[in-house]
Amino acid sequence: MSDLHVGARDDPILERALTRIAEHVQPELVLATGDLTHRGRTEQHARAAKLLRELGLPVLAVPGNHDIPSTVPARITAPWRAFEREWGTTEPVHVGPRVHVVGLNSVRPWRHQSGALRDAALDRAAERLAQAAPGALRIVCLHHQLIGAPWRTRKRPVANRMHVLGRLVDAGTDLITGGHIHQGAVSERHEFEVVDGDVRGTIVAVAPGLGQPRPSRRGEARGALAYIVDESSVVVETHIWHGDAFRLTASRAFTRF
Repeated sequence: MSDLHVGARDDPILERALTRIAEHVQPELVLATGDLTHRGRTEQHARAAKLLRELGLPVLAVPGNHDIPSTVPARITAPWRAFEREWGTTEPVHVGPRVHVVGLNSVRPWRHQSGALRDAALDRAAERLAQAAPGALRIVCLHHQLIGAPWRTRKRPVANRMHVLGRLVDAGTDLITGGHIHQGAVSERHEFEVVDGDVRGTIVAVAPGLGQPRPSRRGEARGALAYIVDESSVVVETHIWHGDAFRLTASRAFTRF
């Protein structure tokens, strides 16, 4: 799930939505890919963390561009203080026998919307992915999207997208997931790159926003993605919020090469 925007206008809906999606999907791990808060305030971070922890599930969270202070000097001098108070780090890692998750911080405090990843961060990601257990699905989480939105958006993908995507693919990432654009999208490496031979696949996914700070804006969905993993495949389900419940809207199955 992504883009909760706690502190915006629909907080009561968020609590119901989080509970319903957890009950509906029953995940073993929750990935929260940024914009957990609307203005990056300390009390908003505390409320967002409380909402997620009350699910009673392991949560891996990375920051989004709304998760840092909106004003200077705090935006520049201490951008991660409130986020790290709740989550400890902006580059978390989850190690398990079936899934191995590496979180990346793509936020640039000196820019409001656009994101980037330095080579040092990509190097750390590659090192951490290499530590995955044999057969574990290797996942990278970040806030900014790596594939385009179905509707036009002014929110640009992560800077030097081809370079970032290439580095993560070459590091053996099986799934890259993010948010930022409030629109769901899923693609697989063989759909966007011509490759020969028995080459590993990489799924790139963008979760629709769970919060809805701009309800009148067309082109912004509300929902979450579920990843169902076994030894041979990954199924990506899109669950969209309808009124007071989630409905399964789409399901795509990908072979694990």
